[in-house]
Amino acid sequence: MLIAAFAFDYDGTIAEDGKVGEATAAALLRLKAAGRKILLITGRELPDLQRVFPHFGEFDAIVAENGALLYLPSTHEERPLAAPPPAEFIAALRRREVTPLSVGRSIVATWQPNETKVLDAIQELGLEWQIIFNKGAVMCLPPGVNKATGLAAALETLELSALNVIAVGDAENDHAFLTACGCSVAVANAIESIKAEADFVTVGARGKGIVELIERFLDGDGLVGNL
Repeated sequence: MLIAAFAFDYDGTIAEDGKVGEATAAALLRLKAAGRKILLITGRELPDLQRVFPHFGEFDAIVAENGALLYLPSTHEERPLAAPPPAEFIAALRRREVTPLSVGRSIVATWQPNETKVLDAIQELGLEWQIIFNKGAVMCLPPGVNKATGLAAALETLELSALNVIAVGDAENDHAFLTACGCSVAVANAIESIKAEADFVTVGARGKGIVELIERFLDGDGLVGNL
């Protein structure tokens, strides 16, 4: 199986405590220089990602807000992939004093244990919104929106097949896009359910695992079997 692209989660995968180390960034650039597309698939809002990650512009595509927004660094195009959150939903969360509360183009995010308050607001308003967990983070999105749907939009734009993509992640919200790709990789710090379904688990955690994966891939001939 030939690999044309890698799709990476951000927090807990290429980043540790919100930052990407220089060795990890250098490895990502080596992968791109070797002719592979690199995609970032993250739950973060785009402005936040741009603030904490100086190398975001090196990616061929970025899927932000857990699948709700596609950004193409080469053209600076931002393409919404989901509807914005209803104003009454945000008002209901604020009435319940849900803090912290972050509102993106589509995503609404907070932290545990606020999921009960979020679910109460969804039920009160009769919304069809979903809750997706990312370790301690609680993310709310329109129905059917996840990292796999966002990745599909990015791959369609880049004219690539998911069968030729290696996906790398660590947490609950990564299940969707990991299973959608031809090969899935879990970093060593991933939750157990992600490790159990992955085709390959790195020895190193977070950035060290990414460097390990890229070096192992580049030392081979580009086939999954050489991982």
